[in-house]
Amino acid sequence: MCQLLGMNCNVPTDICFSFEGFAARGGKTDDHRDGWGIAFFEGKGCRLFLDAKPSIASPIADLVRCFPIHTKHAIAHIRKATQGEISLENCHPFRREMWGKYWVFAHNGDLRDFHPQDLEFYQPVGNTDSEKAFCLILDKLRASFPHSKPPIEKFYLVLSEITSFIAEKGTFNYLLSDGEHFFAHCSTKLSYIVRQAPFAAAHLIDEDLTVDFNELTTPSDRVAIIATTPLTDNEVWTTIQPGELLAFQDGLPMSYR
Repeated sequence: MCQLLGMNCNVPTDICFSFEGFAARGGKTDDHRDGWGIAFFEGKGCRLFLDAKPSIASPIADLVRCFPIHTKHAIAHIRKATQGEISLENCHPFRREMWGKYWVFAHNGDLRDFHPQDLEFYQPVGNTDSEKAFCLILDKLRASFPHSKPPIEKFYLVLSEITSFIAEKGTFNYLLSDGEHFFAHCSTKLSYIVRQAPFAAAHLIDEDLTVDFNELTTPSDRVAIIATTPLTDNEVWTTIQPGELLAFQDGLPMSYR
């Protein structure tokens, strides 16, 4: 299946270190060779880079690795196709507008016999189960809250109900953000780490690369990294439990159940 990478911070931060290890899984240390993508929120804008080539062989991925784009919310995905051909329109993350904001979504899993009917506002462009799920989530949220985004407690409740319904159809690990809140749902496999003072050095699993975050941060910085499997081998990652939906804010996980 695919792999997910997300970042949520309290100050704009670049994702270059984590993406270096993550991108290696797109054809070098793993066989996720069917495309990749990454989204960066910047104010009201959202930079989206997609490529149907493996991330290990993509010049666009080289740009992301070398160009430190600073953001408080980032979502990345490397694809191993289960549904839909290898093509640009089937690469994650997917992006749509709702309530005057960009929403970005990436999925790891397989939703068999998943064919949502009567989608009113949002339609898939490609033919993946993932994009169908994203359209259904936004459709239901917009139907529940037609005019504007509700308080986070109400939003979380409805998102949780929609998530539970879709998760009954198969494996549904996902990341979702609007640049204000960041959501991570675990169906089978998802972990996170919160880096904050006192910072230390971290070493990637997929590349022989170490970074001392104490040299690159201030004492008030806080960064949450969410990934399908841990990216480093000298840090303690927290496993998100199956069925758990977390909302990350300023680099901290929250639950509104």
